[in-house]
Formats: sequence, C-alpha cells, structure tokens
Amino acid sequence: MGTTELSCASLRALQALPEVEVVAAVTQPDRPSGRELKLHVSAVKQLALHERLPVLQPERARDPAFLEQLRALRPDLIVVVAYGQILPQTILDLPRLGCLNVHASLLPKYRGAAPVQWAIITGEKETGVTIMKMDAGMDTGDILSQQPSLIHPEDTSETLHERLARLGAELLSLTIPDFVAGKIQPRPQSVEGVSYAPKITRQDGRIDWKLPALLIWNRVRGLQPWPGAFTHLPGQSQSVSEKSPPSPPSESARPRPQQRPEKSSPSPPREERDGERRPLSPTHSPFPADFQARSQAHLLKIWHTRVAHVSGQPGEVLQADKTGLVVGCGRDALEMLSVQREGGRRLDAQQFLAGHPLKPGQHLG
Repeated sequence: MGTTELSCASLRALQALPEVEVVAAVTQPDRPSGRELKLHVSAVKQLALHERLPVLQPERARDPAFLEQLRALRPDLIVVVAYGQILPQTILDLPRLGCLNVHASLLPKYRGAAPVQWAIITGEKETGVTIMKMDAGMDTGDILSQQPSLIHPEDTSETLHERLARLGAELLSLTIPDFVAGKIQPRPQSVEGVSYAPKITRQDGRIDWKLPALLIWNRVRGLQPWPGAFTHLPGQSQSVSEKSPPSPPSESARPRPQQRPEKSSPSPPREERDGERRPLSPTHSPFPADFQARSQAHLLKIWHTRVAHVSGQPGEVLQADKTGLVVGCGRDALEMLSVQREGGRRLDAQQFLAGHPLKPGQHLG
C-alpha cells in the first residue's frame, strides 16, 4: 500500500524477493491535477501496471467494498509505505503476520506526515528509516529494524527523500525474511525522545527574517521542492509603475442604460468590438487583464543559500551587486545564490539583480 515515489522503491524490492508474492498494489485514487485538471496517476499505480499487478484504489481505506476485496486476497502480510490514509483496525488485523510500515525517520523521532522535511528544518545531523509493525496509533508501533543515514549540508528534502527511499527498500528486503522466520522480536518504541512531523503547508515556506540565518538556511533546504521558501520583494504591493491601481468607476460616472421594454428573460450583457456586439464572457471586467496580478505583492522563491557572517537588520538588503545578494537575519545574514521571482524562471543572484535591481537598505518580507 503506497502512493509516492518513496513507495515505489519498496514495491520493487518486494517484487525482487523470491520468498514474496505481491498479490496487489493499493494506492490513492486518480485525482485532477495541474492547470488543466487532468487526472493524475500515482507513481505506485504506474509501476504496478507496468509490473502487471492488480491495482486497488479505494476512496477511503475503510470502505466496506474495499475491505471485502482485501479479504478475498487473503494476504499474509501488508506493507505500507507513504500511502496517505490512516488504516482502520479491521485492516491492521486482517493479515496473519500484521502490517509493516517503512517510516522515513528513526522512531520515535518525527512521527507524522513529513519526517524528511522536518529533520532538515530542525537542523538534525542524522536521520534514517524504521521498519515497524503497525498499531492503531500514529507511527507508534513496535520496531523491527532501523538504519541511520547522515544528513549532508548539501541535502534538500528531495535528495534526502530519494536516499531514504532506497535505504528503506533495502532494509525491508533484509527484514521481511527474518521477521517471517521468527528471528526478529519486535521491540516497543522508547517513551523518551518522541517528536512529531506535521504535514507541510504553503505557509511553512514563508521566511521569518528575525530567525538566525542558520535556521533559515535549514528551512530553505527542507522545503525543496515544495512549497519552497519564499519572501516578498520590497515596494511591490503597488502596480509595476509604483502607482495605485485604477479605482472602479463610481455609480455617478457610469453611463445609465437606456430604458428598454421589459422582457420575460433579460438579455445577457454585451460588449462592442470590431463594430460587432457580443455577449460578455463570465470573467469580463472593466479593468486591465493584469490588474489583479499587478496589485498583489510579488513573491521571491529562494532556492539556494549560504550563511554569511555579517550583521544587519532582519530582512534588510545588506549587499546587492555583482559580488552577491545578502540579507540580514536575526543572527548573521543569508547570501541568496539562486532565486525565482513569481512568474519568472530560476536565476542566480547576479542574473536576478540585472533585471530586478535591489539596493542596500531595502527590506524583504
């Protein structure tokens, strides 16, 4: 049971075990995604179809019809890796050997939905993977095996995620044969050192420049690729020309429509273009098409940074020239090496400043 790329490495590992027969893959339903709202197929479904495995996609894991399908499969063991739904007790009790979970942390640290991101954000030097036997709690089950992994300074959540996916798959391959043979005795998790890793939201990416530069550097790395760390450019809450956007015309300034005979159903509003009158589109507005975009503050996504041991006010631009872009923090400063303006492309600091000049003394936020 799984959904993401992290799950795929474990599915491949299970397929490669001679002692194991994978009878089905369970994943999240296809869901609309992107601007065109095309149905998105999970990574696990793509892999399972390629391997010609039956695929089950219940809307909810507790759906009675799905439970009947699982019972019909009569599984000895269920492996869960980044599935995305909480399993009811009826599923946990279904397989003869229980349900195993591959979790991307060294439990009891970082129980929850985003252990990889929070390990980097909080400045951990080491994390790892845990194979546990699932119970009704959130990542509270007994531990079968663990494998640590260092967090490198150049790691982002994306690179660490990929490494832990491989590590978890390898550990799963070693653990299952010994567990089935009765050679592993599950051990309870320690009651000490428990921490949590809640689901990441977009607002987690907003930079608080009052924090020390080291903590912001960790956050930039931990939130790649999504949602990404971001701030606001100075003086961008007005239009591009730094003038206030046009105000809607007042009632007195609007031309009054001519009186028309009443009709059983009013005609739709119309616009005149090229000498021809056409119905207005539902999104028609008397303002320029880019009015809304121009009246919003522009975000600056921050991709790559390093700590600079200089000081200044939080959010203050300390340096913005060919030698670098440096912003003050609560302690030390942050040099921004790679950034992306809202609606633009990713640029190094020098390229960005060439088209969007900043001056020392301005503030980001």
